[in-house]
Amino acid sequence: MIGDKIRQLREQNNILLRNLAAQLDMDTATLSKMERGSRFFRKEDIITLSRIFKQPAKELLTLWLAYKILKTIDKEEYKEQALKLALKSIQ
Repeated sequence: MIGDKIRQLREQNNILLRNLAAQLDMDTATLSKMERGSRFFRKEDIITLSRIFKQPAKELLTLWLAYKILKTIDKEEYKEQALKLALKSIQ
């Protein structure tokens, strides 16, 4: 989800993984894991990436948050009911 989007933006802008990692002040292996979805991006990283790629922060932050929610509840038995209740609570 968010990792795929960041990889897509990086490739569209012809930025090497190591160069983007340096801009984010992180290890190349860490950024690679984030793009593959095995590690979470930090909110600050997403804001920085929105500036680097000139993308609306709202769009990338929405993808990031949705991904975090889905990964958190992925193996839970009542995830759909919990999401519906949570959505109802914030409306």
